[in-house]
Amino acid sequence: MPISRRLFAGLEKLWKSVREQHPDDFVILGFPCNQFGGQDPGTNEEIQEFCQINYGVTFPVLGKVDVNGDNASPVFEWLKAEKPGLLGMKRVKWNFEKFLVSKDGAVKRRWASTTKPESLESVILAELAKQ
Repeated sequence: MPISRRLFAGLEKLWKSVREQHPDDFVILGFPCNQFGGQDPGTNEEIQEFCQINYGVTFPVLGKVDVNGDNASPVFEWLKAEKPGLLGMKRVKWNFEKFLVSKDGAVKRRWASTTKPESLESVILAELAKQ
């Protein structure tokens, strides 16, 4: 199974599992980005439809953004500043990098693109239990 299919499937499974337990307290937001190998060249509508049809994604997939550079989205500038990556690196290294933000807006965790979504559930549930 291609990496993107596994990651989307893992995120969808995580979305459904955590939402079952915390329907009003958890959301996954997908931010398409074309800065990594031109993997998201379509329009916002095309990307959303592609994710729904090909991967069965039901969590929100928002409009395409830049995550690095001069045109980086303010939300990603904030996420990277609040929770730098390995060795203090502030740039997003690749697609599917993940951030955990609490209900009060604190950036709690950051995971590499290679982190499997299924490994995040216990951390997310523990954070939700604190709130």
